[in-house]
Amino acid sequence: MVASSDKSDKNVELLHEIAERLGANGQIEIGTMFRSPGLRTGTKIFAFLGREDRLIVKLPRERVIAMVESGGAEPVTMGTRTMREWVAIDPDADPQSTLETWTAMAREALLFVRESDENH
Repeated sequence: MVASSDKSDKNVELLHEIAERLGANGQIEIGTMFRSPGLRTGTKIFAFLGREDRLIVKLPRERVIAMVESGGAEPVTMGTRTMREWVAIDPDADPQSTLETWTAMAREALLFVRESDENH
């Protein structure tokens, strides 16, 4: 059995790898969200590690609903409030598969956050 901190450390390493991969799309930095490591562009966090070593990403509300309905993700609830534009994605058993899935989701979140900034 893998200790929780070992698993968390590996997912933080994955987060750094994702930041490196997304760096071609502009400056990506490691920041924090709710005391957890996350990815940000400028001052906007677009992905972070949540409880149970999940990746939490910011996506359009319609996309979040579709992902939750398909079983591909879970809604994010803070206290009693469900966050409409945030969704949690579990890691896969295989770290390489997790890296690929999380990179794609983080890229989608990055583009959404940038597009939202441009429209405001």
